[in-house]
Amino acid sequence: MKKLIMLVDDDPTNLLTGKTALQGHYDVMTVDSGVRAVTLLKKMGNKKLPDLILLDIEMPEMDGYGAIKKIKADKSTAKIPVIFLTALSAADNEFEGLSLGAADYITKPFNKKILQKRIETHLLLAEHTNNLERLVKIKTDKIVQLQDAILSTVAEMVEFRDDNTGGHIDRTQNYLKLLVEKMAERNLYKDAVAVWDLDLLIQSAQLHDVGKICIPDGILNKPAKLTDEEFAVMKNHAVRGKEAIMRIITKVDESEFLHQAALMAYTHHERWDGKGYPQGLKGEEIPLHGRLMAIADVYDALISERPYKKAFTHEEAVRTISGGKGTQFDPLLAELFEDIEEDFRKIAQGAD
Repeated sequence: MKKLIMLVDDDPTNLLTGKTALQGHYDVMTVDSGVRAVTLLKKMGNKKLPDLILLDIEMPEMDGYGAIKKIKADKSTAKIPVIFLTALSAADNEFEGLSLGAADYITKPFNKKILQKRIETHLLLAEHTNNLERLVKIKTDKIVQLQDAILSTVAEMVEFRDDNTGGHIDRTQNYLKLLVEKMAERNLYKDAVAVWDLDLLIQSAQLHDVGKICIPDGILNKPAKLTDEEFAVMKNHAVRGKEAIMRIITKVDESEFLHQAALMAYTHHERWDGKGYPQGLKGEEIPLHGRLMAIADVYDALISERPYKKAFTHEEAVRTISGGKGTQFDPLLAELFEDIEEDFRKIAQGAD
């Protein structure tokens, strides 16, 4: 199949000359203005986009510089190679075009062989770049899958030991994802959320209780309420979880998600009023990761049955979290939870 070239020039003679030079080698789409070219590219959407754009600089309404800014700003067209067509030869004009993302310059009037060779070179380069990006993505996806599989296995080991919390990891991940998505919609803590990679955040949430693997079975699975001394041992899981994750961090190069996991493991039992553990942090001293996980973790603990308590109803769990607004929980996040509590119910029930 022939490659598609879009030729943009307001001069009909140049359009005819260019099309004649390229016919037989490529399919050529001629457009007589920058405005129409940008509009046409948007309308093409997921349809066959041009493989390369030849773009005149000096055009009325929208010159080539304006057109390339629009092309490069649109994710669907940003990677299409653009070669400027110009009668200009000043170095500053070339520099401006290259700075805006142009792949090359070709001076008018065209030399047929040079035009064909330049296009051939940039199409091969684009194909090579696309193939390389695909290979990198495949490799990255495999690494992420392996990484997630290891984390899932570790998290499952914790759940196997704590046999009262089946499904807790998956549910808390889904609660957390819901909270962050709704935060983004409402611009809540927008500066923090804007820089988060949601996939990494959710992945890291699997390790929030990893420290429980260090808690003795007699305490972890005691079929009754813990004594004060036993609860002191149980509380240590937040510290042990952070320590375990930090040991991994010292041995790997890519550790962004592990730093997030350490924050969740260490701070998800802190309280807004400063009466939590292990550090007794107060208010916004508590990392946002911990404040979010606190709501997800407590809600799931409330609706889950334990040997020493029956499962709360969804309504009882909502009232408990609402009652902790501004004391146990970040008041803004607790209000958000109140607004979306029905979505929490659906996740807890396994509904889509």
